[in-house]
Amino acid sequence: MATSGPKIVNDPNETVGAREQLLEAASQIMRDGDTMDLSLSELSLRAGLNSALVKYYFGNKNGLMHALLDRDMGKIVIELNALVAKDMPPEEKLKRHIGATINTYYAYPYLNRLLMRLIRDSAPVEAGRIAERYLRPISRAYEKLVADGVKAGKFRDVDPQLFYFTVTGAADRFFSARQVLRHCYDQNDLSEEMRDAYREHSVELIMRGLLAD
Repeated sequence: MATSGPKIVNDPNETVGAREQLLEAASQIMRDGDTMDLSLSELSLRAGLNSALVKYYFGNKNGLMHALLDRDMGKIVIELNALVAKDMPPEEKLKRHIGATINTYYAYPYLNRLLMRLIRDSAPVEAGRIAERYLRPISRAYEKLVADGVKAGKFRDVDPQLFYFTVTGAADRFFSARQVLRHCYDQNDLSEEMRDAYREHSVELIMRGLLAD
């Protein structure tokens, strides 16, 4: 039975739980269906909650998508900044980051598409907020990671902007390519074993192109 709004709103613990349930249900639908389109009825069924709660917590479906972006991209920025601050060799930092990026896009294959859609479709003020909160911090982190490696004599002097596109593109393209896997390779889904193999493949390939002679 769907949970009514008042019952959830009256209990602060249930309130937090319901909001997270809706976000996680949206994430699962987009991941499982390889889609960016959500129906409130499907979301309600997957979450086991009244679809009216979307309006209560997020205002509308677009607000839900923004909240999902904040949830998923927020983790990336926090973890990347923490990695940049660590005291370890620059090549080890980038290996860890590339591996973490592969893992992230395996968990949230919709992430880059969601980011681009919301920037494209948002009003300029909101698009600017998204860029300032996520894109610029990530860009600055890449600049520092590459610069530290060049300074230490470990990396070639590559363009950090292009390097960012290389890493993000490698992760996003693979995990959003289920139709290619299905029709070209007779594979219906991406397994954890394939994720692990692709992670090791990507780390080695990208790092070989970055390391100085």
